[in-house]
Order: sequence, then structure tokens, then C-alpha cells
Amino acid sequence: MATTLAEGYSLAAFRADAAAGLTVAIVALPLSMAIAVASGVSPERGLYAAIVGGFVVSALGGSRVQIGGPAGAFIVLVASTVAQYGVSGLLTAVMLSGLMLMALGAIRIGALIRYMPHTVTVSFTCGIAAVIAASQLKDFAGLHLKGAEPGAFLPKLAALGAALPTLNLTALALGMSTVAIILGLRRLRPTWPGMLIAVIATSAVAWALRLPVETIGSRFGALPHGLLAPALPPLDPTSVMRLAPAAVSFTLLGAIESLLSAKVADAMTGRKHRSNMELIAQGAANVASALVGGVSVTGTIARTATNVRAGARTPVSGILHSAFLLGFLLVAAPLAGYVPLAALAGVLLVVCWNMAERAEFARLLGQWRTAAVVIATFAVTLLHDLTAGIVVGCLVAAGFALWRRFGPARRY
Repeated sequence: MATTLAEGYSLAAFRADAAAGLTVAIVALPLSMAIAVASGVSPERGLYAAIVGGFVVSALGGSRVQIGGPAGAFIVLVASTVAQYGVSGLLTAVMLSGLMLMALGAIRIGALIRYMPHTVTVSFTCGIAAVIAASQLKDFAGLHLKGAEPGAFLPKLAALGAALPTLNLTALALGMSTVAIILGLRRLRPTWPGMLIAVIATSAVAWALRLPVETIGSRFGALPHGLLAPALPPLDPTSVMRLAPAAVSFTLLGAIESLLSAKVADAMTGRKHRSNMELIAQGAANVASALVGGVSVTGTIARTATNVRAGARTPVSGILHSAFLLGFLLVAAPLAGYVPLAALAGVLLVVCWNMAERAEFARLLGQWRTAAVVIATFAVTLLHDLTAGIVVGCLVAAGFALWRRFGPARRY
């Protein structure tokens, strides 16, 4: 940010950044709440992360157009942490992760993350997409489970199958309508904010017709009119030791996700981001988010791409995106109570569809070495967890690399 201002900042640049910031805020508003709800926390915690974390990422980051906030890739990690340790444990893990990210940037480890094998990145992204999609089926179809929803993938599918007799056709219709509106507008009016329009439309229908579906208001109550006062989460030695493994998972995924997003921004703008500065900014953003009760923060590929396409020139666009979201929280928070949870689930199902690089996944399956890496990473991510999936995938990829380098020569 300081570099941008030192180079000179014009009124024309401000106008471009303001338009881009508003565009991104319109996209981030429903998405931040949907990610928070899917993660097992109240929707305002997603907004806190987008407002405070997004501001810090833009103000301090190593990419001029990177947009920070809650990301779909973290849903599984956040949900499992909340289920095991509660919201206070989540905030501790997010803060520890922020400190770890800052340390990684300070020791200049950012460049090394670029060497993450492409096969592993594609595989764990597809695995995360499948897990998130499964987690949204309950709200999407209005199902009622007898007990708590299992966290593991296969038991979750079994529990959802057993709950099919409780299917709420009204909720399913709202969820499917949300998906249809988003995809339809993307095809017919690609510049329109399809997610926000879909959520507003389905919310209006649910309110006007008094439809029997669960909403943000019925599950979480009214959203607060502003940010929480900063407060430190538990950082006693026992809490730190207990939550260190979760914090490592947040750190690993946050570093990979944010630098991948920055690389996307580089490709779109022709600039080159500073990876270590970006890690420091992401770390500071997570610390700030934890202080105000927000979920984890990372660079978000879809919102960053939207920012660039909307004409952003400098980090001011990301700062203004946070300001617009704060304005919504201060002025129009009660309206969020009317949003059906089925609509938010529909939004996330579209996000999952977009996350999964299906064509590239299929291409990588065409060669046996890359297929082995893909299958190992995808299966472990799906059936165990993300961190284990990345580790296993990298080990398999490293094994093949070592075999090609030092293995016996063969003739074919």
C-alpha cells in the first residue's frame, strides 16, 4: 500500500478502485456468510474475517489486487476445529496460524511453496470440493438427522441417506432455484452479481410466502450491528499445545491458497507479487481476524479475479471492499435473518463446482505416475483430512521424482 501511494494515486485510480471494491463486496457478502454457516459458526464471523482480515491483506500484502477473506477450502478445517474445541479453540488456532504465517514470511519460505506439485494442488482441491459439497446437502435439502452430522465423508453420506425421508421439498426447491439463478445469470448476464441476486430473490420469496424453511434468523438469531471489541483468545500453554496441530493445518492451507491466488492475480495483471510479504500480510490478517472473533483468512482466487476484472488498480480496492461490507453490517444486518439456509447451501455448491478442476483432474489420470499422485492425494483428503492428503501426495510425487533421478535406467 505504501509503495502504491509513493508512486502517486490519482482520482481516476480511486474511481476505478471504488467500482471494483463495490463489485467484490457484492460477491463477498453472501459468500462470506455462507462459508461461515457451512463451517459451523454464525454468519457474522465470516463477515468479520472479510472486513478485518480483508483490510489487512490489502493494506500489507505483496499483491496489489489480492482480496482476502474466508475461503471455501477452509470449511472442513474450521468445522472440525469448532466441533472438537469450540469457537474459542478455533480463534486460538487461527491466531496461532497467523503467527506461523508471519514467521514463514519472515524467514523467506514463501518461494518454496511455489514448488508444491501441480498434481497435488489439483487433487486436494477436488477432494476439498467433494467434502464441502457433501456438507451442504443437509441444508440444501432441508434434511433432519437423528443425531449430530458425522464429520467423516462416508459416515456423513450414510447419515444423509438415512435422513432422506425427512426431505423438505420447499427447501430443496429454494436451493435448486439458487443454483439455477446463479448459473443462468453467469451465462446470460456474466457481469451481474449472480450470487447476491439469487440469495435476495430466494429470500424474498421465502419471506413473502412464509415458506417453512430454516433461515439465518431462525438458526442464529439477528446479526450484530458492528464488529466485536478486540479480545485475545485463550493462549495458555495447554491451549496452545492442544491446538498446535490444527494451527499447522490452517497455516499449510493458508500459505498454499494465498500464494496460488496471488499467482492468478499475476497472470491477469502482468505483475509479480512478493510472496514473503504476502505470507506476512496473511498472518497479520489472521491475527486481526481472531482478535475480533472472525474465522480464518486467506487470499481468495474467485474474489481476486473479480477484483481484477472489475478494473482494480491498487490495494485501495480491497480496502474499500472491506469498508462496503462494514457498511452492510452497520446498516442492513437485520436483513440477513431472512436468508434461507438452503440458498446459502446452493451458493456453496456452485462454489464447489467451480473449485474442482475437473478437466485437469481427468487429464492427470491419463498417465500412471500422475494418476498415482492424484488418486493418493484425493483419497486421503476425502477419507482422512487435508493435511494428510497433501503430505501423502507430496511423498508419492517425491518418490517418483527420486526414482526418475536415481533409479536404474530402463529401456522401453
